[in-house]
Amino acid sequence: MGSIHIELFATLDLVGQAPGGPDEDPMGFPFGGWQAPLLDEVAGAQISAAYEGTDALLLGRRTYDIFAAYWPYQRCGEDDQIATLFNRVPKYVASRGRPDLSWAGSTHLGPDLASAVREIRERHDRVKVVGSLDLVQTLLREKLFDRLDLWVHPIVLGVGKQVFDGGAVPTNVTLLDPPVAGPTGTVYLRYGLADGTPRTGDMSAPDRGDGRDG
Repeated sequence: MGSIHIELFATLDLVGQAPGGPDEDPMGFPFGGWQAPLLDEVAGAQISAAYEGTDALLLGRRTYDIFAAYWPYQRCGEDDQIATLFNRVPKYVASRGRPDLSWAGSTHLGPDLASAVREIRERHDRVKVVGSLDLVQTLLREKLFDRLDLWVHPIVLGVGKQVFDGGAVPTNVTLLDPPVAGPTGTVYLRYGLADGTPRTGDMSAPDRGDGRDG
């Protein structure tokens, strides 16, 4: 069985809406493109490395439309590894409508998204989910992911769709690598899905860890 890797860019208050540009989400969001001033070489290298081994893309319709309008027209060669990858691998698109899938290698997923994602996981070694916040929230609720790559940027917006919006379920994750901060203050976190659900405790209870109190 393969693995599903989610890649997300978020603010400190975990807004993940329209990081790339003002036209990315035409829903009246006033901060479209908030990520652009915070990009640096460290984050760029991290993002490129995160794609290593990817053999399929799983995208929401809006992200797919943005990608399909851009990446097929980029020069595919040694100077643009992302364009080469995106044009080569299969693209699976989650949409309730009937999207135009003119980009070569694109497939529209059926209404049973959970079953379709499980089939994709069986078919590919490493599936990358980029952006696609509505789709990501479904994957998080269904625990249909293996790794979450999260870039947390040092800004607070106060408005916008958040990564863990309504419907999030109790989930354990484990930190796979030490956090890395770039020169702009963006912190890269890599989490893996862990077993079980969050536990609780009582911080007011006396410490009995040394065995002297029975």
